[in-house]
Amino acid sequence: MGAKFIFVTGGVVSSLGKGLASASMGALLESRGFSVALQKLDPYINIDPGTMSPFQHGEVYVTDDGTETDLDLGHYERFTHAELNRNSNFTTGKIYYSVIQKERRGDYLGGTVQVVPHITNEIKESILSVAGGVDVVITEIGGTIGDIESLPFLEAIRQMRQDVGRNNVIYVHLTLVPYIRAAGELKSKPTQHSVKELLQIGIQPDILLCRTEHPLPEDLKKKIALFCNVDRDAVIAARDVETIYEVPLLLHREGLDDKIVQLLGLEDRGQDLSRWEEIVRKVKHPTYQTTIGLVGKYVDLRESYKSLNEALTHGGAANDARVNIQWLDSEEIERHGAERFLEGVDGVLVPGGFGDRGIEGKIEAVRYARVSGVPFLGICLGMQCAVIEFARNVCGLSQANSSEFDPRTPDPVIYLLERWRDYRDDSIQERDETSDKGGTMRLGAYPLHLGAGELLPRGLRHYRDLRAPPPPLRVQQPLSGAPARGGPGHRRPLPGRRPGGDRGGSGPPLVRGLPVPSRVQVAAVARPSTVPRVRPGLPAPPPEGRRGPGLTAPGGGILPWETTPRSRPGGSCSAGAGPLS
Repeated sequence: MGAKFIFVTGGVVSSLGKGLASASMGALLESRGFSVALQKLDPYINIDPGTMSPFQHGEVYVTDDGTETDLDLGHYERFTHAELNRNSNFTTGKIYYSVIQKERRGDYLGGTVQVVPHITNEIKESILSVAGGVDVVITEIGGTIGDIESLPFLEAIRQMRQDVGRNNVIYVHLTLVPYIRAAGELKSKPTQHSVKELLQIGIQPDILLCRTEHPLPEDLKKKIALFCNVDRDAVIAARDVETIYEVPLLLHREGLDDKIVQLLGLEDRGQDLSRWEEIVRKVKHPTYQTTIGLVGKYVDLRESYKSLNEALTHGGAANDARVNIQWLDSEEIERHGAERFLEGVDGVLVPGGFGDRGIEGKIEAVRYARVSGVPFLGICLGMQCAVIEFARNVCGLSQANSSEFDPRTPDPVIYLLERWRDYRDDSIQERDETSDKGGTMRLGAYPLHLGAGELLPRGLRHYRDLRAPPPPLRVQQPLSGAPARGGPGHRRPLPGRRPGGDRGGSGPPLVRGLPVPSRVQVAAVARPSTVPRVRPGLPAPPPEGRRGPGLTAPGGGILPWETTPRSRPGGSCSAGAGPLS
């Protein structure tokens, strides 16, 4: 049996939650034992969201193969076990670019290239590209019904029912049922008009998801079913919930998955949602809590850090803790200092970003975390800021900076970037200022090099597949009373590089000398992989057992630490998270 197809559209207004609805349908179908593939078709002309401002578009989600995609794909991977790739996100720009390339090659044999059939055929090919080896394909159409940009995609999915069979395609339409406070009524007219727009295009929705703040009365559901020409049990109330992970359970209680199975003629299998129920319980009613200060540049639009937000939620749920995020603007820290904003937090997270705005604030937040002993995590640009801060305030290079921010800095912090260039694929080429913009870094998941010539054990593809605990952390700390080492003429090799050439010392040397400031005393000492941190006024933890940094119970004490599932590796500014389990 070939794949079945579910097409999800939205009407009335944007941001109703099509991505969450699509991800929730995937989760419900997987709970019944069906395999799913998810896909997002976006109507904007950008080739991908990689060049779009986070203030306009939110985060860029990076798939395993390095593709920069829409943030809704993060929901897909967090809610399901689907492995997404470059075929999981197509835009108008990507579709037209492919058609134009074919026309230039002469693939259309001199024919006139038109929206129908050439553009619509390209869209249908993109949909079918993810249909191999799965039971159900869920494709979300971005934008809102009535937008001119969406018309080619809507025409393509209309044709899909004719191409693959009427019993193999259903259309799910997400609409708004607003509550008019002055009248004290829920209004169905916006939903009726939205469905009318779809009917004019030739699409009759099979299921209506009605986004609402209040319960939908039975008589209103019957009215919507009558005027929109759908079955009564196909009118599903999509109410607001406390946590997004409650959405699959809500839609299940409304009978959504039962209706999908019926309409697509799928086998009615058993279902187990106990794990979802346990996750929701931990998220809504945790035993412990902790506070993380997230120091970013785009905190006015928190969708810019969606994956980081959800990763913290996952870590909290795994440890029965609520993670309270303090959203802190790095420019404000730059103006007023870090102590004013970070005092009392249990951890500091500095995420990625672009450009030099707010960089000094991020560096100041890193300094505060290091000096105060607060657990710190820097991701991409955040880790680059940590290197700059260490160079300035520990190594004594007061003007140290990245040449990306200050091309004239006398102490450019380029060591890590040079190491990265050594190991990246030869196929990744440098781009000059006149070349096309887009992803130029090695994004996505790649095989892990464990040592000299040693790869992952057989059966493991990526470092996210490793489950062994990490080795104890070794750090460099000032060592009082130790003799100073180094000096103006002292040089040391880069770690991991063998002196001499590749063959017994012949060939060009692989050692790049780096001066060690004589005023810095360092020594490698072992530290435990976790360091307990107690808030002032709370009793110290007992000595036995491992403890987690900064996780405090409402009544005092420290949270016993449990190993948290590793997050999926990602790209420059948004790391993807695997299925929540």
